Amino acid sequence: MPEGHSVQRTANWFNKNLAKQKIKVDSPQGRFSAEAKLVNNRTFLKARAIGKQLFLDFDNGLSVRIHLGIYGKWRYYGKAEKDVVGQVRARFYTSKAMADLRGPSVCEVIDSQQVKLLEKKLGPDPTNPDPKKINQARFVERVMKSKSAIGLLLMNQSVLSGVGNVYRAELLFRAKISPHRAGDSLTQKQVVNLWQDSVALMKVGIAKGVMVTRQEQLSSSKIHDERNYVYKREGLKCLRCKGTVVLEVMASRKLYWCPGCQK
Repeated sequence: MPEGHSVQRTANWFNKNLAKQKIKVDSPQGRFSAEAKLVNNRTFLKARAIGKQLFLDFDNGLSVRIHLGIYGKWRYYGKAEKDVVGQVRARFYTSKAMADLRGPSVCEVIDSQQVKLLEKKLGPDPTNPDPKKINQARFVERVMKSKSAIGLLLMNQSVLSGVGNVYRAELLFRAKISPHRAGDSLTQKQVVNLWQDSVALMKVGIAKGVMVTRQEQLSSSKIHDERNYVYKREGLKCLRCKGTVVLEVMASRKLYWCPGCQK
């Protein structure tokens, strides 16, 4: 499932190529046809990413909400294409740019009130600007008031939007924190550092288009095959200590970590 950095990259593409223009919206597959008519030939204002959710806002007060889920994918074109490849749920386009959406778990048109209700349920997103540190404060408060394991909290989209298996594992490794530690057992400094590191890592992910978490690679222009410390490295020697990276299951999701140096 795509993590938050990739959804922000999609929002950036829409804002660069389609924003402030009257665009066409249709559904070659047919499943989105009725709702597509509600925003077809309307002015597309802007795209916003909150965690794994994408909101496409139009000038009539309606928004298209998209969640890719496990199978959803985008394909972009430099100009409108007549041919349809595969099951295209929704197509957004002008004569100069086009985006095809396939296989999302959610693709629906909602009004501004529904958007606000969804935004209230979602946790702060590290990829969005936070000059007054309001989002940071929200994250810190939600973690430090919870007795749930931090490994669960980082995957809870009402606590932190956009983090999935990769960033969860890597953030905790970089912070030397066991995923089994309760949120309220962490210090404020530890939780703030988790937030700030998520901001930094996702910024790199947006720029590179892949999730890079090894410190020595963050500023490199090269994309390496081995980019992470613990994710999918179960059974291998830890890159920081003499321990071994293990694979567990936490709330039905795979969890990678090193018991040797994450306490």
